[in-house]
Amino acid sequence: MAAIGQATEAVGTTPALARARQRAAYVPDLLVEAHRVANTVIAGWHGRRKRGIGENFWQFRPYVEGESLSRIDWRRSARDDNTYVRDREWEAAHTVWLWCDSSASMLFKSSLAPVSKQSRAMVILLAVAEILARSGERIASPGVLEPVAARNAAERLAAAIELHRDKAHFPDVSQINRHSDLVLISDFLDPAEAVIERLAPIAKRGIRGHILEICDPVEEVFPYRGRTEFIDPETGGKLTAGRAETLNEEYRRTYLARREGIAESLRRLGWNFITHHTDQPASTALVALHTHLSGVPGGGVREVAS
Repeated sequence: MAAIGQATEAVGTTPALARARQRAAYVPDLLVEAHRVANTVIAGWHGRRKRGIGENFWQFRPYVEGESLSRIDWRRSARDDNTYVRDREWEAAHTVWLWCDSSASMLFKSSLAPVSKQSRAMVILLAVAEILARSGERIASPGVLEPVAARNAAERLAAAIELHRDKAHFPDVSQINRHSDLVLISDFLDPAEAVIERLAPIAKRGIRGHILEICDPVEEVFPYRGRTEFIDPETGGKLTAGRAETLNEEYRRTYLARREGIAESLRRLGWNFITHHTDQPASTALVALHTHLSGVPGGGVREVAS
């Protein structure tokens, strides 16, 4: 029987960025019916536009007695008998921290999927960065890129990742401030208890979390039959099954219970959990992340983006 899965080479950021731009271009069309799109185009990802300190003009409004005369726009006021104040927009951009797992297990790709888990994760990560940059938000990556607000932020993130090929299973998030958003993309194959032990302290600091689980289809359906050797990509450990099909039911039960355990624990923490399968379009995961990052009600809900 032919091999169902194999480890792939680490993906480069340049082709990943090109694919990410293609995926990012699909998102506005997919969200054309969403009422938040117009606001995000004008005022940033979260549409939090209001009067305040900023450089951009927002509106003219009638002068209110007691306000500083320095705020009056005399040119506009000269057009009629009213006195107008020139309001500026409060630019309320904040920081979204993005992290993608690059450990050995993410290099897995089965014959049922067109790309490896790492390749898909990188495309989604850079596509999110691209859309955030278009909206004027600051993006950052823990241990990789300091917060930056620039139109080419996705390119800068791609270059930074190339220079910081970190194989760690989890990033150092000590520098992330309260009320920031944190997007973590990984296969999260560790036991549910270990995953929550890492994430719970972060949630308790007031950081909003969005977890994207990347899953190859064979990891869920377990299609193996006959004598099969399984190799742990992290440790190199091996397990040989004489009749792999006899493990199917128990494996799937354990695998899905781990996922449900993580999703339920994150729901109680107020975080979002999304599952994305690599045999499905990356745009499905982008739409799910966009929904949660935009602050649409329903946080903490598990969602399958496939």
